[in-house]
Amino acid sequence: MGPAELVQAAAMARRFYLEGKSKIQIAEEFGVSRFKVARVLETALERDLVRIEIRVPSELDAERSDALRARYGLRHAVVVESPADASEDAADPENLGEVAADLLGELVAEGDVLGLAWGRSTIHMAAALHRLPPCTVVQLTGVYDAGTADRGSVEAVRRAADVSGGEAHPIYAPMLLPDSATAAALRGQTGIARAFDYFDKVTVACVSIGSWEPGVSTVYDMLSEQEREHYASLGAAAEMSAHLFDAEGRRIGRDLGERCITVEADRLRRIPEVVAIAGGRRKAAAIGAVLRSGLVTSLVTDTAAADHLLLETGPGPRPALDRADPDGA
Repeated sequence: MGPAELVQAAAMARRFYLEGKSKIQIAEEFGVSRFKVARVLETALERDLVRIEIRVPSELDAERSDALRARYGLRHAVVVESPADASEDAADPENLGEVAADLLGELVAEGDVLGLAWGRSTIHMAAALHRLPPCTVVQLTGVYDAGTADRGSVEAVRRAADVSGGEAHPIYAPMLLPDSATAAALRGQTGIARAFDYFDKVTVACVSIGSWEPGVSTVYDMLSEQEREHYASLGAAAEMSAHLFDAEGRRIGRDLGERCITVEADRLRRIPEVVAIAGGRRKAAAIGAVLRSGLVTSLVTDTAAADHLLLETGPGPRPALDRADPDGA
């Protein structure tokens, strides 16, 4: 390219890439066809006159995020770099909660109803919240231990409501009860019933995922050894909000749900946006199982889990994106 061509190409590139003008507008300004503008812009790229750089914060892995979104048919997938010092057995790095808090700031709109299920990653997310439009916040599950409610999901609901300036509807009850009759009686109590009344109004939900092993599943840790063996014999591989799934994403152990204070799976499926926060190589298979259930629309995870999920060759996920788009698109 001669000096005149270089100057013209630079001017056209400036109009297109920096000023946002269309090729037709540029063509009219320079008195050429829009096809010539297209050729000049293409040549400017080939000759390194224009460099396009896509930059995201270093802790986010854009390539894995996009691949994971496409592989599992998700609306949003955000993959965070696993901490360099994370052990093979580590699960749910705390930085997942920070990224999930920023994602909720994008997804929640004024007037929405935000549902929060119990989970360490959900609690980390709530603690990291610094912006949230005015919305109602409702608890979707009971607590792991009613005696620690102020340090768990109840506090997460209060924190989110404080940040948003909206109403809070916590649930002061254990997640798992000894029998279905006790659980049914608790569901009828005024405060808990009021929270349950909001379940059908939830527009964005935030949930955690556990694998069927000690220390990585709340439900597993609350059951007796005999009960654990029973559900393991049914193929339990993952748990989300006290719902159990086998490796292919099929729900199992529905009798357990009758003993739990939790949002029903059918109600979860009707929520337009369900964001799961879970990571670590140890949880990867469980995350894949829950994604195949079709109950989750978006995921915040880390590179350790993402690498496993992208290599999985099992059955594809059920279509979660048949739900109405919360943006109406």
